Amino acid sequence: MHWVAILALAIDLGTVKTEPKLEKRSQLALQYANTALDSAKTAYQDGRFEKTQAHLAEVRDAVTLSYDSLVATGKNPRKSSGPFKAAEKATRELLRRLIGFKDSMSVVDHPVLEPVMENIKEVHDQLLSGIMSGK
Repeated sequence: MHWVAILALAIDLGTVKTEPKLEKRSQLALQYANTALDSAKTAYQDGRFEKTQAHLAEVRDAVTLSYDSLVATGKNPRKSSGPFKAAEKATRELLRRLIGFKDSMSVVDHPVLEPVMENIKEVHDQLLSGIMSGK
């Protein structure tokens, strides 16, 4: 396991929320979302469906925290696009990974993943819209 993944497992979303720098909090939340997705995949492979659901909820919550943290900076996404673009790329990659996870799941289990994917897609679209329009 990569050391970043080990570090991310050592913290929880509550710890990420305590980061005072909002842009850093956003970045940490997205890193946490990726680690939570890894945990969801492992739990699913191990047949622990309730744990899979819990980890997917953490993915959703972490992405929401990331976006809310960027909005709270009060910065214009078009003029200060760096952190917003990084979050847009990270959410796009997360969506790609979720599609791969969905493809590996039983069709019966897809409904647990779809609301998470929809939430992340909405955040991604809001980030992209902000960067393009400056709002």
